[in-house]
Amino acid sequence: MTLPSVSPSAISKSAIPKAFEFKSFANKSHFSKTLLASALALSFMGAGLSSAQAATSAMPDAAKLAAGVEQKVIDWRRDLHQHPELSNREFRTSKIIEKHLKSLGLEVQTGVAHTGVVAILKGGKLSGPLIAIRADMDALPVTEVVDLPFASKATDTYRDQKVGVMHACGHDTHVAMLMGVAENLVKVKDSLEGDVMFIFQPAEEGAPDGEEGGAELMLKEGLFAKRKPDQVFGMHVTSSMPSGMIGVRSGPAMASEDSFTIKVKGRQTHGSRPWNGVDPIVAAAQIITNVQTIVSRQVDITKAPAVVSFGAVNGGIRSNIIPDEVELIGTIRTFDQPMRADIKLRLAEMAELSAKTLGASATTEIHPGYPVVVNNPELVASMRPVLASVVGDKMLIEPGLITGAEDFSYYALEAPGMFFFLGVTPKGTDPETAASNHSPAFYVDESALKVGVEAMTKVALTALKAQ
Repeated sequence: MTLPSVSPSAISKSAIPKAFEFKSFANKSHFSKTLLASALALSFMGAGLSSAQAATSAMPDAAKLAAGVEQKVIDWRRDLHQHPELSNREFRTSKIIEKHLKSLGLEVQTGVAHTGVVAILKGGKLSGPLIAIRADMDALPVTEVVDLPFASKATDTYRDQKVGVMHACGHDTHVAMLMGVAENLVKVKDSLEGDVMFIFQPAEEGAPDGEEGGAELMLKEGLFAKRKPDQVFGMHVTSSMPSGMIGVRSGPAMASEDSFTIKVKGRQTHGSRPWNGVDPIVAAAQIITNVQTIVSRQVDITKAPAVVSFGAVNGGIRSNIIPDEVELIGTIRTFDQPMRADIKLRLAEMAELSAKTLGASATTEIHPGYPVVVNNPELVASMRPVLASVVGDKMLIEPGLITGAEDFSYYALEAPGMFFFLGVTPKGTDPETAASNHSPAFYVDESALKVGVEAMTKVALTALKAQ
């Protein structure tokens, strides 16, 4: 749905400066002056400026700032796209970020959560809030098929296999846009009523087996220990919206993610004599079927949606041997914390009892993943008019719940957060059929990058009340 513009009649009393509030004054002359000021203010608002425009009219021109760094952002993005790096291995990427941030005169910390880079910009005012803006850095084990002059030809080893490496989720654009936002805010730092923490985060796609990483490790290493941000912001490009469109949702926005492993144990026997053993393949099939009833029949999905999916079934080696064991792996996605905990318990019980009825046994191991991404409702409400001022009401939407997961959720547990989406599917391509994020054919319309830089710059300026 599109968001309506804010009309003067919709402006709440809280949106009117205190100096313009109607009060009882002993000094009638002072009352008259205040009444005149109030009338002028309301007339000014009614003349065509929304409350958001009135609040930001004196700010630095975010559109002009974004246009000034647009080509740099595109160049950075293309270089990063051509040289992608997997999670916790973003060594070249972090060096590029470090060099740029130091050239801006920022305080820079490197090696956070392996390869993360953090910089602090101190505003020109003596005191004020701290906001944080985050971009993720890592690429995926995907072989690119897009015909671009800067297409990735990189390879690496992932789970003991040689794989192609590609920025198939657009993290190259996130890094480039935040580098541009940092440059913009440095240019106007004297007007900022507060400070900015720029977070360039590794391993959003998940740390390699046996390693820690991502937002959780950055926080564990003390990212917010010295000073916790008052607000934290993030942005993600998506193929599911046309280029230049922005989507933001209040409250739960992206699902929690937990993976699981179920080991089903039977007793090996010859395939021609199944009665001499216990068939874990049949037991596994029963588990897969029965588990589907957790979502369809056992949890209240009118409260919030949920997904339980199996991603792999591993077991056996020959057509005529019933194996000892079968391994099942899968994922759980939820938007409600009690439901998340309940499904985990039901999954383990369902697996155990389903196997038991066939004489087999099943043990379930849950691998906790990312929490739900929850956008702070008050923060979203205050920033919607800001985003609308960048792209227009028709290009600002409230997307549906997204069952994908994001570790930005960890930051939003620490401070009020807002995570929004930027469409990058070019005109003439249907976003519903465009290659999705994580696809080897994922394609970014680079004209959207200026929109993203402008939007995040303006959000930051608004949050810091730049004058």
